[in-house]
Amino acid sequence: MKNVLYCGDNLEVLRKEISEESVDLIYIDPPFFSHKHYEVIWKDEAEIRSFEDRWEGGIENYIAWMRPRVVEMHKTLKPTGSFYLHCDWHANAHLRIMLDEIFGEKNFRNEIIWHYDIGTAPKKDLKRRHDTILRYSKTKDYIYNEQRIPPLNPVRYNIKEPDGRRYFTRGDSGKKCYLNEGVSPDDVWTFIREKSLRTLNSMAKERLGYPTQKPETLLDKIINISSNEGDVILDAFCGCGTTMAVAYKLRRKWIGIDISPTAIKLVEKRLKDIGAYRNEHYKTIGLPTSEKELRELKPFEFQNWVLDEIGGRVSRKKVGDMGLNGHLIKTLWHEKAGIQVKQSDRVGRNVVDNFETALRRDKYQKGYIVAFSFTKGAYEEVARVKNKGELEITLITIKELLDKRKTLLT
Repeated sequence: MKNVLYCGDNLEVLRKEISEESVDLIYIDPPFFSHKHYEVIWKDEAEIRSFEDRWEGGIENYIAWMRPRVVEMHKTLKPTGSFYLHCDWHANAHLRIMLDEIFGEKNFRNEIIWHYDIGTAPKKDLKRRHDTILRYSKTKDYIYNEQRIPPLNPVRYNIKEPDGRRYFTRGDSGKKCYLNEGVSPDDVWTFIREKSLRTLNSMAKERLGYPTQKPETLLDKIINISSNEGDVILDAFCGCGTTMAVAYKLRRKWIGIDISPTAIKLVEKRLKDIGAYRNEHYKTIGLPTSEKELRELKPFEFQNWVLDEIGGRVSRKKVGDMGLNGHLIKTLWHEKAGIQVKQSDRVGRNVVDNFETALRRDKYQKGYIVAFSFTKGAYEEVARVKNKGELEITLITIKELLDKRKTLLT
């Protein structure tokens, strides 16, 4: 089985593409029921992306949306497989009831508390400084590799044997535990110096700016505990690809699914950074390749697709209608230029006029407008501006971008 990235609705992918009892371990970090809209700045501090975490209709609709997906994931698990669901206080009680029904109460293994050391301090409540990871097995015969860990504060109990070995005693029992053996882990996991609420310290090298990014140390622990080399790991909400990156490093096979083309593109870049290349080490299925598919993308996804195709970066400045399609950026085409993206047909003269004003204001001499099609007036206005010798504006259609991609791939 080859490593695979799927861009699409995970419910459809699970039903159509993933065989039953073919997966050894599932970790999912689904959108939390937190009513947030994420607007984040990515690693290069110039790209602004949006990610949605909104659920209309209350918790019942959220669970109704989650249930069929978890049912399909349960089908894909081998009898020896394990399932981890990452959540927080917004929905963990409801999710626990749902998982008991799907996996069976007897197959509940742990409620893992992921504790972090930074968080806000409310005036009249205790600080919220943990997430919950619900761990289930499919049957009573499941993979479990104990990962012994160093004891907490071992120096305080550091006792030397005559032969030089050091140990500490545990509790009233006085039982010896040698430092080189470690102790069995419990269900409270503390990762020091990680920024609160599901994110990493802003200086961490692995940080990509993805709003719900989890640290590799967390996935490293889960994958080592519940799988072996060569096993298949599934993440049906793979986001920025932490599960994929760690699974690849630990010599596991993997399947990643995400509905966002922007997220899939980010996973591809992340894998490339660690030496995994598309078509050589994995394949990607489902990224938009036609005008019809691109028309159906959400505005920010459409904009991100265009900018990835032409090597652009989002600017912090917004022009025109202040919308997602009005950012000025610098391209990587060996020039400084502004770009405006329009997810529409028959873009007219008025758009070119407004774009011209924006270019002059920000001292760009070149600019590109990308859309599905343009009016005759738009082309006439571009010619008029060029004849004045002050600005050069180029109109690019989506068809031209797709044709260029096909040429590069053949």
